[in-house]
Amino acid sequence: MNYIDIFLEALSAEKGRSEKTLTSYASDLNHANDSIPGGLMSATTGDIQSYLSHLPDKASSVARKASALRGFYKFLMLEKVINVNPTQNLELPKRSRPLPKFLSVEEIDLLISSAGDTKNSVRLRAMIELLYASGLRVSELCEMPITANLGDKLLIHGKGAKERIVPMHEGAQIALRKWMSMREPAESKYVFPSNSQTGHITRDGFFKILKKCAVLAGIDPNRVSPHVLRHSFASHLLAGGANLRAIQTMLGHEDISTTQIYTHVLPEKLRQTVVQYHPLSENKVSKK
Repeated sequence: MNYIDIFLEALSAEKGRSEKTLTSYASDLNHANDSIPGGLMSATTGDIQSYLSHLPDKASSVARKASALRGFYKFLMLEKVINVNPTQNLELPKRSRPLPKFLSVEEIDLLISSAGDTKNSVRLRAMIELLYASGLRVSELCEMPITANLGDKLLIHGKGAKERIVPMHEGAQIALRKWMSMREPAESKYVFPSNSQTGHITRDGFFKILKKCAVLAGIDPNRVSPHVLRHSFASHLLAGGANLRAIQTMLGHEDISTTQIYTHVLPEKLRQTVVQYHPLSENKVSKK
């Protein structure tokens, strides 16, 4: 009996996981099953620990594979297929995690203003404004249906078929309204339609236009991508004093630990927050 296939079927039927997620889980679990002597059904905590330790040094890949294994064994426990979970006390190997890249507020302003010097500038400006205003994933932006536009906010269908509502500031609302008034074809169900097979602008298409916009803005195009704008959104909100939980909700992160990486890019700002607000900070003690 292939329990990996049974687990994947359960993920699809009960959790509503996307085809992309299921493919990723299948790849990770089958790789582990082939790499661990005796396979996953007889693996011990030590076997799995050793397997993860010998993977290429890429933290995101290791974490993803560990997550797939935890989910698999949790499922087997719930189904009473096994009575010991080998991932219960699993420790991930310590690996360096790259800090997210982001642009300064001034660079974002330059990027937005430079959108006016490119072909389809109204569309491009609206897309940049929305990415930076709401921290959307590029797929969520490109595939956004008309029904997602709620005026001053967006209804986003994110990973795992989860919905979230994210606000838009006035500048983004204006840019979106301007684009909506002139988009073609007007009857398309997508906010950003195109003649592609999908019916909407593709990720690659937007990526290329954004790179050209960066050149016009005088910014190294290697530093600019849709994901960098998402990182900039989160980093600038945190720098401005936003609550980490609120940022987690707007980004659509399932786990707060994913959002916490942004705390590492602003050490001085966070240090000042501790000094100012912690009841036992040195500044407050010295003033007594």
